[in-house]
Amino acid sequence: MTEQLTRPDALDRLLAVLDLREIEGWGPRGEDDVWRGDSVPGLGNRAYGGQVLAQAVVACGRTVDAERAPHSMHAYFLREGALDVPIDFAVERLRDGRSFSARRTHAIQNNKPILSLTVSFQEDQPGYDYQRSAPDDVPAPEDVRSAFDELGGIDHPAARWWSVDSAFELAHVGGSLFLRPDAAPSDRQMVWVRARHELPTDDRLLHRALLAYACDQVMLEPALRGAGKSWQDVGAGVPMASLDHAMWWHRDARVDDWLLFVQEAPTAQGGRALGFARVYTRDGVLVASIAQEGMVRLPA
Repeated sequence: MTEQLTRPDALDRLLAVLDLREIEGWGPRGEDDVWRGDSVPGLGNRAYGGQVLAQAVVACGRTVDAERAPHSMHAYFLREGALDVPIDFAVERLRDGRSFSARRTHAIQNNKPILSLTVSFQEDQPGYDYQRSAPDDVPAPEDVRSAFDELGGIDHPAARWWSVDSAFELAHVGGSLFLRPDAAPSDRQMVWVRARHELPTDDRLLHRALLAYACDQVMLEPALRGAGKSWQDVGAGVPMASLDHAMWWHRDARVDDWLLFVQEAPTAQGGRALGFARVYTRDGVLVASIAQEGMVRLPA
């Protein structure tokens, strides 16, 4: 396992695009609550979906009291986003209750929505506390080969994106799918994930938005793994794209500490696949649950 790199550009660029600019009086009726952001480099000359998710969460969070953190979101990916066009987020304030706030936004490029998202926020409250336990006997992230080790130095755009341009380091327990399929295909996998350097803030909104960013990289991998495919197959003509995304944040966590994604893909049919993930700290605290359906056009 390589040591974390010192202040590389990738995470800094991501933090910059999450620092959205407020656009006053932009809407058709001159309304406010409109935010604008740019994009980090992406594969295939398109904006990475996890980036747009994270920006939408941040835009909605900018209109909510700071004491209320996002606890759930539901989103649909509608169109590919371009890298060279700013993305605008017009936030609709749906409700502010005594404990919860709800917001909705569309990510707009060229006057067309590329993402639609609704997110709910809650202030901290006491209550019954239970969680499903983390798996036993999982290798520590330091004992697992990371994407930086596996792909570093390979002269290929995809390899560079995962190892140099990625804001997060991934370490797949039992081996990745970057270069070859799993020798023993399974619809389950575990992946350690962390930001590639320490973040300068404890801001809960930012850390939760960054977790949304990171998870979109791996949510459909169990479907590929179970079908005996790899990311090489995706590049060779297996179309793959996120369709919708649901996420529940249960407890606080820092994304610059290692987080364990425990994943499965319970079904694939009709050119679609469904992925689930539970996210734990290395101390076994369940911090998030995630579901995503995607287009994965695998041959029958």
